[in-house]
Amino acid sequence: MNTAPAHGPAPVPLSGPLLQDDPARVYRELRRRHGSVVPVLLDGDVPAWLVLGYRELHQVTGDPVLFSRDSELWNQWDDIPEDWPLRPMIGRGQPSILYTVGERHRERAGMLVDALEAVNPVELRGYAEKFADELIDGICARGSADLIGEFAMLLPLRVLARLYGFADEEGPDLVTALNDMVDGRERALAGQIHVTGAMTRLVASRMEAPADDVVSRMLANTAGFTVEEIGQDLMVMMAAGHQPTADWIGNSLHLMLTDDRFAASLFGGRNSVAEAMNEVLWEDAPTQNVAGRWASRDAQLGGRHIRAGDMLLLGLQGANSDPQVRTDGSALTGGNGAHFSFGHGEHRCPFPAQEIAEVIARTGIEVVLDRLPDIDLSVPAASLTRRLSPWLRGLSELPVTFTPTPALGATRT
Repeated sequence: MNTAPAHGPAPVPLSGPLLQDDPARVYRELRRRHGSVVPVLLDGDVPAWLVLGYRELHQVTGDPVLFSRDSELWNQWDDIPEDWPLRPMIGRGQPSILYTVGERHRERAGMLVDALEAVNPVELRGYAEKFADELIDGICARGSADLIGEFAMLLPLRVLARLYGFADEEGPDLVTALNDMVDGRERALAGQIHVTGAMTRLVASRMEAPADDVVSRMLANTAGFTVEEIGQDLMVMMAAGHQPTADWIGNSLHLMLTDDRFAASLFGGRNSVAEAMNEVLWEDAPTQNVAGRWASRDAQLGGRHIRAGDMLLLGLQGANSDPQVRTDGSALTGGNGAHFSFGHGEHRCPFPAQEIAEVIARTGIEVVLDRLPDIDLSVPAASLTRRLSPWLRGLSELPVTFTPTPALGATRT
């Protein structure tokens, strides 16, 4: 059942290279042609609505009863094959916090917050510095590197794995599996299976031998959550914490290497690092679009008739750039945190998770700038490409050159 209107512009296929090169231009064009709520087609011509309006997105995320997180409400399930690549993002039958609603969701969110708030901030920054230095040790003597594949894509998971209780050597395979899963392409299901297996093994080991880590603290919670529920929530936290943080690092370094406003920070200054990171959350958000919410009954939104069971995609980057709230079109590099990059409402990213991501990203960027003197792009900025995904926005690679320096590990010995 196609839920697009019978008249007006045809639905937009939300796949392929549509958002790869210049999403800001695409969002402007979609808003001009369709308004704040856009009919789109997902892989396999599956219909949905993409919410681009800031006020409309605030309404959707602020009303969990009308626009529910319960994917069982979806009116398209009868036409969705088992091997549909976006199934891991939709979550039917997955008992995770993403798709739990009401009081039970609030209880689960409280469990996550408690487990993450107990992370020692000094230890967290220490882990981030340690792993960032180890990664830079592997490239600093060469004088050239790809800061995406050799740094940004590895650092967040190294830190999160340590916080959760994974062995360090499990990191590389987890990186590959998580990237496959969240990109929603042909290897998404295989990635989900790998991550699920790793989480299951970790939870089982901590049930037998608790330790001072996030997994053990969640297992110690007395609110009556099953092992399966805890495993699912750990998987959600790992996926949500790794790839967006990696892209936050990459997109921020890209901005600092290509925008003259941040040039001074490349040579010892640090005030601009936080500004660059905040501007990225407004202008180049790692998480561009999120699936989703489901209408619990017929409703009106942005001049559209939304039918019961329709899926709405949260257009986070589109809402951030909504001209109704960005009237002067200026970049936002100050402390304005009213962006949607961490979501909104009761299903937004928990504040302790935001803080952990910010510490990892900022520490990683600072280590890069400290360790790699006179860093510069080794290719024209216009030649850099983005990964092919309508959901996450990150660079395929960020090749740089710098003066070779000895590894810290070598100098310590």
